Amino acid sequence: MSRLLKLAIVGLVASCGGGNYSAPRQLDNACAIVAERPAYYRAMKATERKWGIPIHVQMATIHQESKFIGDARTPHQYALGVIPIGRQSSAFGYSQALDGTWEEYQKETGNRRAKRDNIRHATDFMGWYMHNSTRRLGISKWDAAGQYLAYHEGRSGFARQSYLSKPWLVRVANQVGQRAQMYRAQLVACRKS
Repeated sequence: MSRLLKLAIVGLVASCGGGNYSAPRQLDNACAIVAERPAYYRAMKATERKWGIPIHVQMATIHQESKFIGDARTPHQYALGVIPIGRQSSAFGYSQALDGTWEEYQKETGNRRAKRDNIRHATDFMGWYMHNSTRRLGISKWDAAGQYLAYHEGRSGFARQSYLSKPWLVRVANQVGQRAQMYRAQLVACRKS
């Protein structure tokens, strides 16, 4: 086998491995995100049909959690400013789901092979989580800010209103709500054109 053919095979195999985990180019434009990553739209549409969580609510939450980066992780923590001692949490992937919550999702849905860096699985997880937040806490599926607070604090934290002692989190949740409305208006406009 020629050296050039070997290099071509290695290049082909390398290009098949892993996914495109980079962020879309225009995070403030829902239409551009959908055009650049049609698989994202298909995944969110399937979640909307299955769980009733609007696409714009999913998009705004994913933007806040991972900026649409599929293999996003929390930063490392350091002892004495230089010795790495692990990450801030086990949050990973598009949805930044924690290990325990992800395992609960896999068990309840029977989707044991689900991966947090797969957009279909991540949006399905978010739909499952938010649907259950609506059932247990009465949060509207259209209330991106409320859903985000329950998502961030956990349902029991939301029920205890733990977010009230975190003004920064309330601010972030309001930003998620505003982004959701922006994405909603953009999606309506790009469907018309």
